[in-house]
Amino acid sequence: MAAYIIVNIQVTNEVQYQSYRSQVSPMVQRFHGKYLVRGGAHKVLEGDWNPTRLVVLEFPSMADAERFYHSPEYKPLLALRQGAAQSSLVLVEGV
Repeated sequence: MAAYIIVNIQVTNEVQYQSYRSQVSPMVQRFHGKYLVRGGAHKVLEGDWNPTRLVVLEFPSMADAERFYHSPEYKPLLALRQGAAQSSLVLVEGV
């Protein structure tokens, strides 16, 4: 069953974040993930949530998504992203 990583990102260091973006895309593919949303226009229709930049990644399963997120290869990129942005991230199983 597919799983999704949903991230709200507020970029604080654009140069460093661009470095993260250029390196993370090939890694997402290696772990069988794909981008469904990567920034772009959005509009809040209900509630008081005020997302900044939304990213949605799809993986074949929760296990695949967790392998990606906890992999030794992603660890330095995670640190790079955390140094370049404030973010909230959730992993959710699809239907």
